[in-house]
Amino acid sequence: MMTQTLLIELLTEELPPKALNNLSNHFAASIAEGLEKAQLIDGETAVTAYASPRRLAVQVKNVKPVQADQQIVKKGPAVANGMKDGAPTKALEGFARGAGAKIEDLKVIHDGKQDVFAYEFTQTGQPLSALLDDIINQAVKKLPIPKVMRWGSSTFTFVRPVHSLIVLHGADVVNASVLGLQSGNTTLGHRFLSDGVITIQQADSYAEQLRTEGKVIASFAERKDAIQTALNQQAGRLNATVAADDSLLDEVTALVEWPVVLEAGFEEHFLSVPQECLILTMQQNQKYFPLLDTSGKLMSRFLLVSNLEAADPSHIISGNERVLRARLADAEFFYQQDQKATLESRLPKLSQVVYHNKLGNQAERIERLAAISRHIADSLGADAAAAERATRLSKADLVTEMVGEFPELQGTMGKYYARLDSESEETANAIEQHYWPRFAGDKLPEGKIATAAALADKLETLVGIWGIGLIPTGDKDPYALRRSALGILRMVMQNDLDVNELVQTAFAAFPQGLLNANTPSEVAGFMQARLAVLLQNDYPQDIVAAVLAKNPSRLNDVEAKLQAVAAFKALPEAAALAAANKRVQNLLKKADAELGAVNESLLQQDEEKALFAASRGLQPKIAAAVAQGNFQTALTELAAIKPQVDAFFDGVMVMADDAAIKQNRLNLLNQLAGQMNAVADIALLSE
Repeated sequence: MMTQTLLIELLTEELPPKALNNLSNHFAASIAEGLEKAQLIDGETAVTAYASPRRLAVQVKNVKPVQADQQIVKKGPAVANGMKDGAPTKALEGFARGAGAKIEDLKVIHDGKQDVFAYEFTQTGQPLSALLDDIINQAVKKLPIPKVMRWGSSTFTFVRPVHSLIVLHGADVVNASVLGLQSGNTTLGHRFLSDGVITIQQADSYAEQLRTEGKVIASFAERKDAIQTALNQQAGRLNATVAADDSLLDEVTALVEWPVVLEAGFEEHFLSVPQECLILTMQQNQKYFPLLDTSGKLMSRFLLVSNLEAADPSHIISGNERVLRARLADAEFFYQQDQKATLESRLPKLSQVVYHNKLGNQAERIERLAAISRHIADSLGADAAAAERATRLSKADLVTEMVGEFPELQGTMGKYYARLDSESEETANAIEQHYWPRFAGDKLPEGKIATAAALADKLETLVGIWGIGLIPTGDKDPYALRRSALGILRMVMQNDLDVNELVQTAFAAFPQGLLNANTPSEVAGFMQARLAVLLQNDYPQDIVAAVLAKNPSRLNDVEAKLQAVAAFKALPEAAALAAANKRVQNLLKKADAELGAVNESLLQQDEEKALFAASRGLQPKIAAAVAQGNFQTALTELAAIKPQVDAFFDGVMVMADDAAIKQNRLNLLNQLAGQMNAVADIALLSE
């Protein structure tokens, strides 16, 4: 049975560029999965996804024209239920009828539990043409399309109107109907550089025919690599580097089918505007690639990716320069207008900016932020007045023209305007950095004033939004409280602050009764859970759980404790001590009186006397090690007590009949538990 390459293409109107690559990968994966489930792939295969602005396509190798015949076993009722007094029951008759078999065709097999009636038969494999229609339609339905549309008089819906469908198995068209279209072997090339219909000769020639006849690079990855290479070559000739991230490159790749990289420029006087503004308008509005010189400064040259190939591209370049010039003139105007008022003079306008309808406006929020930042600055040993000044000015750029046009520049523009207002460099940097870290892995604020402002901002957001009941649920977190919590934790760990105290400080900054009374404890629990998520990136779950079970509020030594517990877990005594600790905790739960000091005169058996002596000798060693931050030493000391612990549990009945003896033994175990859990709850360590 000859296998062939299968090709499927949907030719559409221009697809949403930011979603294109994701749609393509989902489509290819779903088609491959459908073929695999239908047993239409012979051995190993290769799946290639194609995506351009006007097409989604997939190529799958080694696809069979017909399924292999399959041995099918349909299981029916148990023998005891299938026959009664030597005659088939209605249950057995119904099974046979549903299976299309006669009673005499049935066999008795053992299903692993009991004997059952079964019908065994050979199912003839179905042809690809009978199965592919459903496979493609299911793949289309599964696509992650946020918003569908209809076109013409059709009742079908898709992300964009679909014009044609290719389904080729080798050189043969496979009959299929998708979105009201009948399959064929023709497509269209580049909208402007190609002329007429392209007939795809066979599935394997798809990409090459589109390239040579249609001026289309069908592979998203290949197009992206071509653009990246051309950008780097052009930038290299100018001794520059390209200022762009993968998201812009992906978006541009999704906008062109035949990319041509061109160099253009703008007037030098625009460089007086902060380069972040210029870069943002070039990238966001025009999808251009800014260039930086060797010192990281923006150049007046930039690169653009055209979807047209021309012998003389000057008109393309000049047209793009003209469009960009208007954008940059707007940015220059906004920047000049903003300089007519200081940041401080803008503060009254914040009373007109709503923060949240339950939490008031930005001016009211600033008062809370100022109080919180002063407290944090004191805790950090920094200038509280300087922290308050930076915090009060931190939101003033929200009412500037530039931030009104480019909200992404909040903080950044505040820094520039603070410098123009002759504020200290420390204040200017804190205004920019009070939003840091903006995302996981982003850099932390630099300096104590910036840290105080950033912590205040995130704490006020987390406590305030949580306190009015807008708690993250599932994958919904519209106020990014999880991200705020992680940012707080990273800053707290770096600066040796008490996270629970900070939460209380933020809570106290709100008017009494505005927030739920349980907010501090709930937020503290939330922070603990987020800390576990953060730490589990680097440490096993049981080690993280053991350290966090002690509810540390100062997090600067958490890393050292994790390392110490990881080293302890590797010791040969660790598993037994962890099990003993678990047993100790279970026994202590049964105490019916308050636990206290051990009465040495009530120790009766040699094993408990030996454990008491060993524990007493261990106490100062562990206390000293913990006080000095030598957590690994503290845990290693525990290994020495293992023989006494084992002997105690082998030879001593803790829950003795004599109440005083029982209580004293529980007191001893409580003393031991304090030593075992001085660094972490080792009972939570897995074997």
